[in-house]
Amino acid sequence: MGAKLVIGSRGSVLALWQARHVQELLKPLGLESEIRVVKTKGDKILDVPLAQIGGKGLFTKELEVLLLKGEIDLAVHSLKDVPVDLEEGLILACVSARANPKDCFLSYKYPNLQSLPPHARVGTTSLRRAMQLKALRTDTDPLSLRGNVQRRLERLQKGDFEAIVLACAGVERLGLELPYQVPLSLEEMIPSMGQGALGIEMRVNHPLLNQVARLNDPYSALCCGLERDFVRALGGGCQVPLGVHVRLQGDRLEMRAIVGLVDGKTFIKEHATAPRDRAQELVCNLVHTFKQKGALEILAQAQL
Repeated sequence: MGAKLVIGSRGSVLALWQARHVQELLKPLGLESEIRVVKTKGDKILDVPLAQIGGKGLFTKELEVLLLKGEIDLAVHSLKDVPVDLEEGLILACVSARANPKDCFLSYKYPNLQSLPPHARVGTTSLRRAMQLKALRTDTDPLSLRGNVQRRLERLQKGDFEAIVLACAGVERLGLELPYQVPLSLEEMIPSMGQGALGIEMRVNHPLLNQVARLNDPYSALCCGLERDFVRALGGGCQVPLGVHVRLQGDRLEMRAIVGLVDGKTFIKEHATAPRDRAQELVCNLVHTFKQKGALEILAQAQL
């Protein structure tokens, strides 16, 4: 047995669950590993909305620096946090089998989004979620809610919010059980690119790259890759009000996307389908539709 691989991970309970999950997946490949916890910029600055500290790699940059230095062998990310353009010398070795990609409504008092009182405070870190919440219920008041899942739940229980919205994948991975937790349909709220999947990032010249790449899930890699292509083509990033989701049903791909302003009044929402062998055409056509309808101008305004 050779030296242990070093897995870089953020330190939250959810991030460590994800790192340990990958650790277990590596064992059947004959690869032993240990986990090194790394604090990222997104973890350190908790009193400012994510969009205001924006930019590339809020939750990945520090891990990427260690990868390039050779101090860690692989980094485990929530794929939705990974910028569409990686640092030179790095590659997504694989994408895990995707968990539930949807968003989840959570509350201690209210059974669903429709039952919230007027001007209900809904906690979320995401401009994408805030925009779609306002589109669904114009009288909701989405407020920035930073920190790990436990901190967010504490603030919800304390009464700072009537409800919060988290990724279903995180809720399920941590085994959370609130009185009310309701997955939001893909028609109600389009997820972030790659939501529900894990991305394993490595150096392009790592000697075990091909071995770790055996963890790649072809279906998830296809769908998440197309979502990332869509975001890249529009020049969007992790911290803009843009949602996109692709799923394969039989031999046909279905792609739905939304771009808008946080007020929920201005948005473009479209979906399209195509045979699997015309995947790139599907992306190009939907990007063209969004651009024709003013998506670039909306994104520029959203980032002012």
